Amino acid sequence: MKKLIAAALATTALTSAAMAEDITEFRLGILGGENAQDRMSSNQCFADKIAEALGVEVKVFTPADYNGVMQGLLGGTIDAAWMGASSYAGTYIADPEAVEPVLVKQNMDGSIGYYSIGFARADSGVTKLEDLKDKKFGFGDPNSTSGYLIPSIEIAEAGFDMTPGTFFGDVVFTGGHEQTIVAVNNGDVDGGVTWADGQGNWEDGFNSGALRKAVDAGLVDMNDLVQIWQSKIIPEGPFVLRKALPDEVKAKVTELTANLWEEDADCAYGVAAGEAKDFIPVTHAEYESIVAARRSKIN
Repeated sequence: MKKLIAAALATTALTSAAMAEDITEFRLGILGGENAQDRMSSNQCFADKIAEALGVEVKVFTPADYNGVMQGLLGGTIDAAWMGASSYAGTYIADPEAVEPVLVKQNMDGSIGYYSIGFARADSGVTKLEDLKDKKFGFGDPNSTSGYLIPSIEIAEAGFDMTPGTFFGDVVFTGGHEQTIVAVNNGDVDGGVTWADGQGNWEDGFNSGALRKAVDAGLVDMNDLVQIWQSKIIPEGPFVLRKALPDEVKAKVTELTANLWEEDADCAYGVAAGEAKDFIPVTHAEYESIVAARRSKIN
């Protein structure tokens, strides 16, 4: 069934010429959120599979922040990336013809959503947002859906002004999900937000997400942390391909990615930041609400 995905993308391809005749290399971008070495390690197997399928060198780029991947896709220096919903929306707003979403992570229960999770140290006395009055709150990256866009809107709508010094003593950007988790764990900020699928056990950092990655990396013990807030459900970010790529290239990469859980579950685990059921087709329509939320921040 999944092979039909690739076939549909390749309907305009007239030949089965080697991929190398169309491109000389393939550039894979990995969003920020954890240190560059861990991002490389988690995705190297994926890059190797793309290289084998296309017959060209695959270069992996790990910019320091989300914007680096967005600008690479917009400028044509990155060909593909797993994006957050907000970073995809920002790319789409900048140029609707730059990229196309093709796949999304499917959770173990079949859903394709996740949550922004507010958390604090368990020994801090903070158990809810009200307890953060006059304390320091940490966002991740300005282009992160769960690390900024959605919580900045929903927490404000809940009556907590996000302007530094109004309700919270200070509101800062830590730089990414891993940085927020470490900052809260170390007591550098009193509370923060990150992402998780909300499934599985708190002690494991849920089934997938930044907390699960932090647990796997030995950065935190979830028993030292406590959840203090949760957003409404957010659509999982898409795997996007640059629209200008040859159709055969897009079809090949989409097919191997769609089949990753079946063919190499360990590799897929690293790409998905934890346990998941599958990578399934997705379209722009899934992200229209996030595009609207992002536009509201601009206006």
